Amino acid sequence: MPMNHRSVEEKDIPSICSFPQNADELFFLSPKSEFPLTPSQLLNIIMQRSDSTVVEYNGDVVAFANFYHWESGGRCSIGNVIVSSATRGQGVGRYLIEQMIGLAFSKYQAIEVTVSCFNRNTDGLLFYPKLGFQPFAVEKRQDKNGHQVALIHMRLLRNATVLLGEK
Repeated sequence: MPMNHRSVEEKDIPSICSFPQNADELFFLSPKSEFPLTPSQLLNIIMQRSDSTVVEYNGDVVAFANFYHWESGGRCSIGNVIVSSATRGQGVGRYLIEQMIGLAFSKYQAIEVTVSCFNRNTDGLLFYPKLGFQPFAVEKRQDKNGHQVALIHMRLLRNATVLLGEK
């Protein structure tokens, strides 16, 4: 599978904005954003984050993520994770998260990497443990309609043994 990753560029913005297929997917990506995701909303997100990264597959931008928290020798937190609907289930998400983990450990010498996932994001909740992430906290939040939701925080410790082939 011909995949590569690189830093986000301005030309990628329209593609990334098309990834959230509905308001729920956008909420999982960026709870404060309004559907549909606009270039100005996305640019604002990117400006507040670090290491915004895209995955290219067959020459097309198909995934996006960044760090919303980054500290040398401490914790890096991956956020704004999304894969285009056309390439889900093809290893793109795994590739993206593996690159972000590698960046956290190499660039920041992080001792742990965290991700957070809303309880309604079943795909995400099932995906992250396959990469070695383990839940460690649950935070009460509200969705756009004022309904209670749970934000599940997961972490991967630098010294954790990850069996990448395990499902």
